[in-house]
Amino acid sequence: MPSSPVGVTMAPVMALGVDGALGLARDADRLGYSSFWTAEVTGPEAFAVLGAVAATTHLGVGTGVLALQLRTPPLLAMAGATLQAMAPDRDVLIGIGISSPVVAGRWHGAGYGERPLAQVREFVALLRLCLSGEKVDFAGDFYTVKGFRLGVRLGDRRPKVVVGALNEGMLRLAGEVADGVLLNYLPSSHVPWSVSQVRAGEQGSGRASGSCRVYAYVHAGVGDRADADKPGRFDLFSYAVVDAYARNFERAGYGDAVAAVRERHAAGDREGALAAVTDVWIDGIDFVGDEAAVRAYLDAYVSAGVDEPIVFPLPWGPDRAAVVQKTIETLAPT
Repeated sequence: MPSSPVGVTMAPVMALGVDGALGLARDADRLGYSSFWTAEVTGPEAFAVLGAVAATTHLGVGTGVLALQLRTPPLLAMAGATLQAMAPDRDVLIGIGISSPVVAGRWHGAGYGERPLAQVREFVALLRLCLSGEKVDFAGDFYTVKGFRLGVRLGDRRPKVVVGALNEGMLRLAGEVADGVLLNYLPSSHVPWSVSQVRAGEQGSGRASGSCRVYAYVHAGVGDRADADKPGRFDLFSYAVVDAYARNFERAGYGDAVAAVRERHAAGDREGALAAVTDVWIDGIDFVGDEAAVRAYLDAYVSAGVDEPIVFPLPWGPDRAAVVQKTIETLAPT
C-alpha cells in the first residue's frame, strides 16, 4: 500500500443512507483512513453529515464537491469555519465545483452560468477573504458583499479550498488559486497530464510547485468483475453525455467509445449507447477485481502523481454493504 494518506468518500454509497454514511466513517476511522468526503446532489446535506463525522471520529472532513451555485461564498465560509471549530486539529476541505446545468439548474433551480472559469476564480477569491476573519467589501461580476465579517473564531488552522477539475482550464485555475484539486473519473494513466496542468497553473501565478495538493477519487471495488459490467456501463454512459466529462474521457484515451455513446444517445438508442461503453473503459475508471488487483490499482494513482487518493468504494455486487466493507478493509492505509 502507498505511504501517502488515504481518504474515503461516501459519494457512491449515498443509497445506504445517513446511517450507512456514519457507519462508513466509523469504519474508516478505525482502519486508519485520513479523511472522509461527501458529495451533495439530492441526498444527504453535506455539512450536516460532516458535522456528525467530525464530532464522532478523528477524521479530516471534506466536500467533494459542492455545486458552488447553491451557496454564497460567505455562507460556505461560515459552514467551513463551523466544522473547523468543531475539529480544530484536523483538515477541513471545502471542495467546490461548477457542477452541471442538470444539478444546479434543473434540480435545484439555481442559475448555472456561462463563464465557469471566471465564476470559480471569483468564488474562491471571495471565499478566502471571508475565511480570513477580516471585514470584507467585495464587488465582482458574480458576487457583491459589503461589511461581511466571519463570526466564528478560529485558531491558526483554517479550512482549505479544493477545486474539482477535469479539463485544462479548470486544472490550471486550481493550480493558480486553490489549496488542492480533486480529480475524478480518470484512469491513473491520465493523472500525469492532469497534474502537469495544475503545476503549470502554479508556475504561471508564481506559486511554488506543490502548493496545490492533488487529491483523486479512485473508483474501486473488491469483488467479481462480472458485477461491474452493467453498473459500470450505466455509470460511464451517464457521464459521457455531459460535455465536460466527455472531453475528459476523450483526452484520457476513450474517444472512439465516447463518440459512439453520444451518437447512439443522440439517436434515442439508449441500449446502443450502453453497449458502446467498452470493457477497457470500465476497467480503467470503475475497477472491480480481487484484493491484490485493487491494491495495485490504487497504488498506480499514487505512482502517477496523486498526493492523497480518496477511495470511492463501488457497491457493486449482490450484497452492496459487504462489498463496500471488503473494499475499505483491503485499501486501508494501515
